[in-house]
Amino acid sequence: MPQQARHQAPALYRIRIAGHLDAHWSPWFGDLEVTYEDGTTLLSGVLPDQAALHGLLRKVGDLGVELVSVTRTDWERQG
Repeated sequence: MPQQARHQAPALYRIRIAGHLDAHWSPWFGDLEVTYEDGTTLLSGVLPDQAALHGLLRKVGDLGVELVSVTRTDWERQG
C-alpha cells in the first residue's frame, strides 16, 4: 500500500498532554476518551485521517498545554 494511502486510513491515536484537563473539556474533544494517569491527560480514539489529527492537535495547542506524546496504531490491526 502506498505510504500516502496508509496515512489516510482511520487510525487509533493516543495523545498525552501534561496535567489534568477539567472534565468540562471532554465534549470539546468529541468521541475521544479522556482519561487521567500519572499527572497527565490521555486523549484516545479513532480519527479518520491526518486532517482530523491536525485539527485535534490545533485544539490541544489552543489550550496552551504541553504535548507529551502522540502514538498512532493502524485501526485495521485492532479489528
